[in-house]
Amino acid sequence: MEAEAARERIKQLSAELDEHDHRYYVLAAPTISDFEFDKLLKELETLEKAWPRFASPNSPTQRVGGAVSKDFPLVMHRYPMLSLSNSYNREEVAEFVARVEKEIGATTYVTELKYDGVAISLTYENGELVRGVTRGDGEKGDDITGNVRTVRSIPLKLRGDFPERFEARGEILFMREQFERLNAERARNGEEPYANPRNTAAGSLKQQDPRDVAKRRLDNFIYTLQGEELPTRSHFENMLAARAWGFKTPDPARRFIERTTDVEGIMAFIAYWDKARHELEMDIDGVVVKVDDLRIQEELGNTAKSPRWAIAFKFQAEQAVTRLNDVTYQVGRTGAVTPVAELEPVLLAGTTVKRASLHNADQVAKLDLHFGDHVLVEKGGEIIPKIIGVDLTKRSMGASPVVFPTVCPECGTALVRYEGEAQHYCPNEHACPPQITGRIEHFVGRKMMNIDGLGGETVGLLVREGLIANVADLYDLSRDQLLGLGKGWGEKSADLVINGIAASRATPFEQVLFALGIRHVGETVAKKLARSVGSMDKLMGLGQAELVAIDEVGAVIAQSVVDFFAVEGNRRIVERLRQKGVQMEVDPSMVRKVGDKLKGLTFVVSGVFRNFSRDGIKEAIEQHGGKVSGSISSRTAYLLAGSDMGPAKRAKAEALNVKIVDEDDFMRMIEE
Repeated sequence: MEAEAARERIKQLSAELDEHDHRYYVLAAPTISDFEFDKLLKELETLEKAWPRFASPNSPTQRVGGAVSKDFPLVMHRYPMLSLSNSYNREEVAEFVARVEKEIGATTYVTELKYDGVAISLTYENGELVRGVTRGDGEKGDDITGNVRTVRSIPLKLRGDFPERFEARGEILFMREQFERLNAERARNGEEPYANPRNTAAGSLKQQDPRDVAKRRLDNFIYTLQGEELPTRSHFENMLAARAWGFKTPDPARRFIERTTDVEGIMAFIAYWDKARHELEMDIDGVVVKVDDLRIQEELGNTAKSPRWAIAFKFQAEQAVTRLNDVTYQVGRTGAVTPVAELEPVLLAGTTVKRASLHNADQVAKLDLHFGDHVLVEKGGEIIPKIIGVDLTKRSMGASPVVFPTVCPECGTALVRYEGEAQHYCPNEHACPPQITGRIEHFVGRKMMNIDGLGGETVGLLVREGLIANVADLYDLSRDQLLGLGKGWGEKSADLVINGIAASRATPFEQVLFALGIRHVGETVAKKLARSVGSMDKLMGLGQAELVAIDEVGAVIAQSVVDFFAVEGNRRIVERLRQKGVQMEVDPSMVRKVGDKLKGLTFVVSGVFRNFSRDGIKEAIEQHGGKVSGSISSRTAYLLAGSDMGPAKRAKAEALNVKIVDEDDFMRMIEE
């Protein structure tokens, strides 16, 4: 075959196979047999081997698996992937609607199914899939493009009229039929069945060989689009457009997605799927309610973790009765002592439950737990098992009550309980073994210092062998010390750890701050602190009042930071980390402040702007020393109004005598 003829036949076969994939996996309306499909695919594979220069990364042959990936590089999300606020009762959904309408007036909502899968972001350029990235921490995730290409309901090439560049976001999941097929196959091979579809889907997507992923026959539903030039300002209409481009989106004909203008419509959708969900071909764990208008979504904005324009309603968790055999106590890295119920194994929501958290001493007392009790267990949010009640009619005569300890179960130190907190703590932070190990495990974690080769077992071994007693000791480890640990420690594993430790010196300051494990300072707060203060030295010198002045830092977080640096041992560890080359200042590219013309002024941003995106204009305010708030109050200096601003915000600003400025006024303020 001549080159031109081969190129044309490859192009023709690719288009034909893409169409058949779409008909089979998206429309559920195949027009050819599996045998005929496989015959066309085999012809394409043969031609691509003979003419590799004509093969596309998005060829249908990639559906069966491409090159093996040793690791998955981290990729920054162009648009953050925020998690939704969860609600477990209808009253909270009604309160969400009331908050929205108080802010922007009456509007239209979209209700849709909440798929129980793994979140994925798919980037398309010129109609072709270029990248598939997991949610990760919301700002960055793993690039698993090779594995994503094996999911046949994800189009590799789009049809129709689509934007030049955009992201489609959705859930990769198992249909129940495929999950049952997979477990039946494992049973035939004498292997343990997988516990539940969601966790199995997550594990499947981390397989290094895409051919193994292809065998799992995963599926996908798209639930939103992100981009600068989306077809409409309606989320609902955009889902219909995405369906026309070839995506598998919620089907309005099956009530997977609906529009409504009131709480009654939302509640009707929730009530319908609370009963009908068990008849679906895939698992869902709730319903999502969103504001339909994208510009109103922008106006409502986001908190640090979740959008203000959407909420997830979670269905009632499954429950089961089992026996309480014992209560053990775990000491965490912060010294918090958590009671854990040891249960007679019971099947609950697709998994075997053997343990459940009892949270704290108050919860133990509230339940009046006795050893041997028959307890009611449920999965809170369908994930974490918890005990919610006791069957007193089955309690044995003379059963011993569960009594919370007064000393640390690990080191014997007297426990303390701080004012206003439910948890008991072991204050022996620098000598209590699980606290030492827990802090080091936290420090080396992926979202923190991301040190390869240092899992929980390895950290425990290093502590027991006396090689490390705190996080700074990691940087004194030698290759010979690791090789001297004996079995399992060859040159390759030792080099992995030593190289990982060396590479961690370049970890950004905000991750270093998170890695220190300061109580109440999670990933989001660590980023806010790092980017606000700029350096460890400045942070260590701030008092509580100065810390509270930082956006999203409250009194509890501020006091926790002050208390952490007041401990001499913590300050010594920080100094040792500095001497070992760990980053103690924020990357200059993250410090975007260019002036203080807006210092002391708080802005509320609303509407759409000519020269800025919403995030861009907020960034400009912060660059010039100002602060951005999500709601208008008497402390608001200016309402920065763009086009399409909701009337409710204008009315509230006028009622509070807050000055309203437009984009031109703002430009003059920062240019003067």
